[in-house]
Amino acid sequence: MDKYEVLKQYFGYDAFRDGQEKMIDAITSGRDVLGIMPTGAGKSLCYQIPALMAGENGGITLVISPLISLMKDQVSALNQAGVHAAYLNSSLTPGQYYKALGYAREGRYPIIYVAPERLESPTFQSFAASAEISMLTVDEAHCISQWGQDFRPSYLRIQAFVDSLPTRPVVGAFTATATAHVRDDIRTHLALRDPYEVTASFDRPNLYFATQRALPSEKPRRLLELVLQEGNNAGIVYCSTTKQVDETARLLQSRGIRAAAYHAKLDADTRRRNQDDFLYDRVQVMVATNAFGMGIDKPNVRFVIHYNMPKDLESYYQEAGRAGRDGQPSRCTLLYSGTDVRTIRFFIDKELEADNGLPADVKAEAARKAEERLKYMTFYSTTPKCLRGFLLEYFGEAAPKKCGNCSCCLAAEQEAQLQL
Repeated sequence: MDKYEVLKQYFGYDAFRDGQEKMIDAITSGRDVLGIMPTGAGKSLCYQIPALMAGENGGITLVISPLISLMKDQVSALNQAGVHAAYLNSSLTPGQYYKALGYAREGRYPIIYVAPERLESPTFQSFAASAEISMLTVDEAHCISQWGQDFRPSYLRIQAFVDSLPTRPVVGAFTATATAHVRDDIRTHLALRDPYEVTASFDRPNLYFATQRALPSEKPRRLLELVLQEGNNAGIVYCSTTKQVDETARLLQSRGIRAAAYHAKLDADTRRRNQDDFLYDRVQVMVATNAFGMGIDKPNVRFVIHYNMPKDLESYYQEAGRAGRDGQPSRCTLLYSGTDVRTIRFFIDKELEADNGLPADVKAEAARKAEERLKYMTFYSTTPKCLRGFLLEYFGEAAPKKCGNCSCCLAAEQEAQLQL
């Protein structure tokens, strides 16, 4: 089948979105790619369609993905579409893992999702050495350049795995947000060869951005006000710790709001049930750590509230961007306080001290970059200037001085009217 037939048969679309077709053509011609495409732009199709085309000739695409929940969602969606896909991660029992790996050896799966740590397993390396790996895709590729409580050192060892393969596959990297520095890190750490690059516009005109300074003692009241003013609209509340997720979910529930929690310390069945309840509107508000949201295709999220300041603008914009994927007006609100900065610095220091096998100079440089990103996150939280303009400039895109659709612009307009 050609790319159009694959697009129609498996995904139900008649035409490609901006940027998708050229990216697919580059991959199928054997060229490395780097795709920076905002949430909802359809970046997964850019590697899934070439994977299915290559799969007809026995080729296997490995997709490196950071979260078990994300892998499960992607594989489930592909299987429902009639595509044989699998994931290999720590959620499988040894029996399930070896059974899936056996099927993979038989060539049953054109697409296999794996965690980056899996690439270091001798068993998996043995499979990869004898398989026809036609493409290796790194999803959420910004993780290569990240640092903090969710840092994954194995992302820095992906290139060593590629070098170990008998034949170098096409290498693709995709993420929703990346500054020029992060893009440089991705190219370097993956040793991309003359990659074809697509950087879609980061602007989401339907999103209203707001920041509110709030002491920790004030945040519960502010949060309730924000959620209640949304009526029955679906939304996500992001918290920085699992303890805070549980407390915040209980707070909303105590006020009669249909809320559920999502974080790594909940058992898998509870996470799945809560996620499904949110996807199918049985729950109005999902309170979660940043583990929730990647790959979640819920177009009618009308608001995203950050109860704490994230560690960087890449994380913030990706998480906030889960609002309004249907193009309808939606609100993104950040509640911040000085204690948020101290919490993030604590996690940076904790990773700097961790025994994760990385050289001291590599860890020190990563920590320095994390501090730099935190600085810009703090600037965004406190700036009186246009928030949309601040975000777009940060990601290297031209921006108006005033967007008229953020809390800073509206505050400036109100002040100007009072002076008339």
